[in-house]
Amino acid sequence: MGISVRLRLLAAALLVFAAAGCTAAAPTPTVAPTPGAAAEPAATPVGNGLPGMPPVTDPHNVDAAAGANMLSDAAKAAKPLVYVPHTKSGEVWVIDPTTFATVGKYKLGGELQHVVPSWDMKTLYATDDTTNKVTPFDPVTGKPGANIPVIDPYNMYFTPDGKSAISVAEARRKLVFYDPHTWAVQGELQTPTCMGIDHADFTPDGRTAVFTCEFAGRVAVIDIEHRTLLRTIDMPQRNTTMGPQDIKLAPDGSAFYIADSQQGGLWVLDKDATKVVKQIPTGGGAHGLYLSRDAKQLYVTNRHEGSVSVLDSYTGAVLTKWQIPGGGSPDMGNVTADGSQLWLSGRYDNVLYVLSTADGHLIQKIPVGNGPHGLCVWPQPGRYSLGHTGITR
Repeated sequence: MGISVRLRLLAAALLVFAAAGCTAAAPTPTVAPTPGAAAEPAATPVGNGLPGMPPVTDPHNVDAAAGANMLSDAAKAAKPLVYVPHTKSGEVWVIDPTTFATVGKYKLGGELQHVVPSWDMKTLYATDDTTNKVTPFDPVTGKPGANIPVIDPYNMYFTPDGKSAISVAEARRKLVFYDPHTWAVQGELQTPTCMGIDHADFTPDGRTAVFTCEFAGRVAVIDIEHRTLLRTIDMPQRNTTMGPQDIKLAPDGSAFYIADSQQGGLWVLDKDATKVVKQIPTGGGAHGLYLSRDAKQLYVTNRHEGSVSVLDSYTGAVLTKWQIPGGGSPDMGNVTADGSQLWLSGRYDNVLYVLSTADGHLIQKIPVGNGPHGLCVWPQPGRYSLGHTGITR
């Protein structure tokens, strides 16, 4: 997120808390850290899924259809490339993942935040929340098309049935639903107490989404089918400057992992998204969450200490930590289609990091432009995309 936007949102958040502090939801009681404990052993049933959503193939692993090299026909047609949006220079750089060479630079203007794969995996969208647009890229050619007007798209997701694109209008504290083909507005959902709304993930049945509220120290639980706010849940420690960031569902649907930069680790939300059950320390500036191709490991980027923590994605147990040589600011990215590499933007260092998922060693450091953010490694395995930098199932 851009510094100017952060300052504006932080000031607004302080005013809201001052006015509404006595009516805020009661915080969840603090739970002592237990890094090795299981979150919830039982898998979530996947019956009664959101109508139109592709069925879950394995209740123990909702990501089973996104295993190594399990590419859809649309993904197979794509040219393997890495798309890097820049918040400061307003550019998308395109990188060849084989040679690590920059093969394209596109000056799009604004504050580019993420490159987001569409639900059908046929288009990638660079989101710009300062000039209210998304720019489509054709993954077959790697070239951009004409801009599309979208309200404040800090981030973007797609409903699991593919019927709506969701613009996460962070500065305006709302979600805007669009027809993903015509880009006509379908409706809006106000989230006034979710200051800094930005990242999301969905329950196995696709009916519920949990969005993080970075400047409110809480999450917002959304009924996707009816487009209603079900509840907000406060974190045990409400960090409101750089609080809840990325969120990831455990493969068996037993928990949601929530990265909290200020807390230096993860909060663990129960499978029904009703309460925080524990916290897991990982490192300073915990930010991005990515699964290995077999979904057995969860990679946590610790942006302020230049490291990546590796967790058991089912239990949350910390397995190891990879330190980037010389430090750095690992932010967002994804795993390659074959699962062998983890690509991450160096948010504050104007570089990309390419790490081996076998042992975490640094394969390559690639200089890029000013302010690299939510990069997209493409193609990705899976049947459909939920958005962000490539959440596929």
